[in-house]
Amino acid sequence: MGSITNSAGSFFNRSLSQMSDLRAGIERTRTQIATGLKFERGSQDPAAAAQLRSVERRQALAVVEGDNAARLGQDLGSAADEVQAVTNLLQRARELAVQAASTATGADGRRAIAFELQQLGQELFSRANGTSLTGEPLFAGQSSGNAFTRDAAGNVTYVGTPESGAVPVAAGTAIERGLPGNEVFQFNLNGTPTSAFAVLGALTTALQGGAGDPVAAANGALAGIDAALDTTNRATTILGTRMAWVEQVETQQADRKVALAERRKRVGDTDVADAIVRLQQSLTALEASQAAFARVSSLTLFDALR
Repeated sequence: MGSITNSAGSFFNRSLSQMSDLRAGIERTRTQIATGLKFERGSQDPAAAAQLRSVERRQALAVVEGDNAARLGQDLGSAADEVQAVTNLLQRARELAVQAASTATGADGRRAIAFELQQLGQELFSRANGTSLTGEPLFAGQSSGNAFTRDAAGNVTYVGTPESGAVPVAAGTAIERGLPGNEVFQFNLNGTPTSAFAVLGALTTALQGGAGDPVAAANGALAGIDAALDTTNRATTILGTRMAWVEQVETQQADRKVALAERRKRVGDTDVADAIVRLQQSLTALEASQAAFARVSSLTLFDALR
């Protein structure tokens, strides 16, 4: 009798422990299905929790990099638009210079040309101090103020920094924000530093009566305007190349975003279909354990009474 009692007690303890484990597993699986998460606390699966934290850090960084790339693309696009407008302006200035260089253009015609050139000079200054969609200067480098200033005599000076600074858009990848104004509006002409402002300003003054030979002055201005156009064309190429680079980076960012989301899902999200199968299996096992426990309990009680 003692042996039977000891065996029954051992069976009961194992069965109770097994059923307790099954109930705990069932509750855990039900929670996973309800929340969509494989675990609620890192202690439940330390290895997976560490992987999940790594993925979450990378996702957070990816959000910052994505915002940087989007903003950089906007800034480069705005700068490219301004430079294109300046190129169009300079092309018009060249047309006017050619007209002024014609001996058939009289004094009144040259004064009218000078007036238009003056307007173009004002627009040039305005575009050189253009801002991004967020109000930051496009051509001041890393400065937060205007790129150019103009004194009482009409002389224009670049007051920004010589570099634009780079924006991080991916691990190990940073793209320059734009171009500083000295690389867009200033250049050397026959070895002498000058600017688009100075060329247009000098031509305007000459056609207003400031030169003894306005025809020669107009002819001389063509070289300066052409040099200014070469500079803006170069700027357009650089900005276009960087915009294409940003687009490529954004494509790669989108691919990484999908990959990170899939990895996070594998590590931390519940496979609902699999969880339902496991839940059904656990419920079946629990029912079988309970039935076996009940049968053995009845037999043990019968033996004890007999």
